[in-house]
Amino acid sequence: MNITIVGTGYVGLVSGTCLADLGHTVYCVDINEEKVKMMQNGQVPIYEPQLEEVFLRNIKGGRLVFTSKLSEVITKSHVIFLALPTPPGEDGSADLSYVLSVAGQIGELMTDYTVIVNKSTVPVGTSERVKSLVKSKTDVPFDVVSNPEFLREGYAVEDFMKPERIIVGASSQKAFEIMRKVYQPLINAGIRLIEMDEKSSELTKYASNSFLATKITFMNEVANYCEKVGANVDKVRLGMGSDERIGNRFLFPGIGYGGSCFPKDVKALIKSGKEVGFDFEILNSVEEVNQNQKTILVPEVEKYLGGLRGKHIALWGLAFKENTDDIREASSLEIIDKLLNAGATVTAYDSIAANNVKKLLGGKISYAENMYDCVQDADALIIATEWGEFRSPHFHILEKKMKNKAIFDGRNLYDTDEVASHGFFYKSIGRKTMSNQELNL
Repeated sequence: MNITIVGTGYVGLVSGTCLADLGHTVYCVDINEEKVKMMQNGQVPIYEPQLEEVFLRNIKGGRLVFTSKLSEVITKSHVIFLALPTPPGEDGSADLSYVLSVAGQIGELMTDYTVIVNKSTVPVGTSERVKSLVKSKTDVPFDVVSNPEFLREGYAVEDFMKPERIIVGASSQKAFEIMRKVYQPLINAGIRLIEMDEKSSELTKYASNSFLATKITFMNEVANYCEKVGANVDKVRLGMGSDERIGNRFLFPGIGYGGSCFPKDVKALIKSGKEVGFDFEILNSVEEVNQNQKTILVPEVEKYLGGLRGKHIALWGLAFKENTDDIREASSLEIIDKLLNAGATVTAYDSIAANNVKKLLGGKISYAENMYDCVQDADALIIATEWGEFRSPHFHILEKKMKNKAIFDGRNLYDTDEVASHGFFYKSIGRKTMSNQELNL
C-alpha cells in the first residue's frame, strides 16, 4: 500500500520507517524543510536504538520517501497517518491545533476515498472533531480511524514490529479492512488486532499510560515508606512482582517518571474528566506525588553537605530515561533548577542527551566529556538516569576525584553492601542509607 505519515517526530518517524519495513511505500511529510533534507540525505534526526539501520535500509529500497509538501503525496496514498504533536496547554488540556490544521488541509486536497488515521495521542472525541472538520471541506468519501501508538522510547522499533496488541477504533467495516491490510504482516506473525469504536480506542491510550504512571508512583510511595520503617523496597518489589496479577514491570522505584507521554497524558486525562464534570482523584494524586519525587534527593544532599551554597555537584544522566536523548519532563532538569537556586554549581554528563540540555540551559551548568571527568572535585554525585555505563563504575577512581565520597542514587543502580565496601556515603530510594559513620566501623 501507499501510506502518508504527516509529522516526523518520534512517533511519526519510527512508525513510518517500520511501516516501510513491512513492505509499504511510505511518504513522510514534515513542514521543517531543513529536517526533511537531513532525512533525505540519510541522517536520522532523533536517537533511537535500531532505527538508523531500518531507516537506511528502506531509503535504499525506495520505500521511504521524505517531503515538505503534503500536496505532492496526498493523492498517492490510500491511508494518511497523523503523527503530530499534541502538547499540553497551561491547563493540562491537549493542544489539537496541529491535528485539526492538517485534517483541514487533507479535506481540501484529497480526491478519492481516504482513511485518515489518528496516530497522535488525542482526547476522547477527537475523531469526531476531525471527521466534522474534513466533512466541511469536501464531498469526497473518507473514514477517520483511531490507532494509538504504544512505543517506549529506547525500544520503539521493537515495540512497533513486535507489539503486544494493535488497537484500531473505527465506525466502518471498510476502514477496519484497510487497517488490517496495513498491519497484515504483523497479524500474520500472530499479533492481535483489537477492533473497537473510536472513543474507546482514544481512551485506551490515555488509560494505559495513566495506569502505568500510577503503578510507578505507587511504588515510589512504597519506597519512601520503606525508608521510614526500615524495610527494603527491592525485597518488597520482588515479592509484589511475583504475583502474576501485579507483574514485575514498572515496579522499580526512583525519582519519578518523565518523558513526552506519561506526564502529558495524565494531565490531559485529568483535564478531559473535568470537562465532563468528572474528577480523577487518583490521577491528581499521581501528578502531585510524581512532581515531588523528582527532587526528593536534593534535600538529602543539602542535609549531608550542611547546605548547598558554594558546593559543587556532579550529575550523571540528563535524559528522562536510558536509551533516549529525550529530556522532556526529565527529573534531571528539576534537580538542576533546585541546585542552582540553592547556590550550588553543577557539572553534568550524558553522552546522548547533553546537546539537548545545552540548547535549553546553555552555560548555566558545565558539561563533562565522560563520567569520571564529571565528578572532578565534586562534593556529591547525583545519579538521575539509569544508563548502562553508570552501572559498574570504578569506585576507586571516584574516590580519587571527588571531594566527598557521597553518592545519591535516584535509580538504585548499586548494591548497598558493595558501595559500603568502598567507603562511600550512599543514599538511594527505599533502601537503607549507608552513612560514613557506619562505614568506618
